[in-house]
Amino acid sequence: MVSTAIKNSKRNKAKKKTKLFLLMAFLITIMISSAVVSYTYIIDRIMSSKQLKPIVIDDAEAIFFEVPRGASTSKIASLLREKGLIKSEYLFKILSKVNGYDGLYQQGIHRLGKNLSMDEIMRILTSTPESKKVTVPEGFNFMQIANLLERNKLINKNKFAKIANETKFEFEFLNNVPNTLHLKLEGYLFPDTYNFDLASGEEGILKIMLSNFNRKFKPEYYTRAKELGMTVHQVITLASIIEREAKLAEERSIISGVFHNRLKKKMKLESCATVQYILFMEKGIIKETLTEEDLKIDNIYNTYKYSGLPPGPICNPGEDSIKAALYPDDENEYLYFVAKGDGSHVFSKTLKEHNEAKKKYQSK
Repeated sequence: MVSTAIKNSKRNKAKKKTKLFLLMAFLITIMISSAVVSYTYIIDRIMSSKQLKPIVIDDAEAIFFEVPRGASTSKIASLLREKGLIKSEYLFKILSKVNGYDGLYQQGIHRLGKNLSMDEIMRILTSTPESKKVTVPEGFNFMQIANLLERNKLINKNKFAKIANETKFEFEFLNNVPNTLHLKLEGYLFPDTYNFDLASGEEGILKIMLSNFNRKFKPEYYTRAKELGMTVHQVITLASIIEREAKLAEERSIISGVFHNRLKKKMKLESCATVQYILFMEKGIIKETLTEEDLKIDNIYNTYKYSGLPPGPICNPGEDSIKAALYPDDENEYLYFVAKGDGSHVFSKTLKEHNEAKKKYQSK
């Protein structure tokens, strides 16, 4: 009897283990199947949404809605309800899960409208946020860039300048920038064509432009600066002057050679571009032809009055001008140049030659 009872007990335990194993296998199969179905459903939704007609919203009816960084679907639903764009937060959250949009909403500003369905809103919020394409020309100074960005309704220029001066941005190329500069980031907002997210803000745009400079200022440029006995800040300061003086690409390295020659001889750089920068910053004017009085302005940026490089850049140079500053035409012995009026220059080795060139081309 005891033996039979023991055998029955073992059979029962074996059956229970088998049932438990089958149940677990069944549950795992259901979970895997559900995951596969859900994944396939989400991919199908995304692919099918790409084939749908674009949602067009007139400017007059547009409502710009911002998805905050890290916002949950619940938070987004609440914000949409506050804006009057949806009636039910609960329904939005449920449909987000059912339609496979939950967790896919893109941070940034999106263009919505009052009469959109929830599905249309979800499609828009999972697409690329609104952006604005802006081209920053080579040779624009800080305030010209700030004015450009403000005209495009991307920033407030006063806030932009304040953040630029007061925020510590962690980039190696900013290590030698003096704290005494009126605009600490002058020279480092890399000129390029940008697609700025409308939600970037002042600090975000500064980071984007500085990051672009960081990519363009190659590791070998740091090495070359040391070979020249210059800091990166001095290189960019010189590059900014070259940017404003050189009109033709083939003359950049020659003009750079002239300035390097003058620096070696402890001569004043006598760059009209530095005086033009002073006039713009002090009076907001752009003056192409300078007077003798202009050249006498007592300002540390005036290279007709003070020797060496000015305290900082006078504009934001492009990569070609940076290269020219780092790799001048050091074969030439030129110390002077004068504009011919067609964008090109006459280069001279002596003051006598220079004065003759001035008489010839500046008297026209």
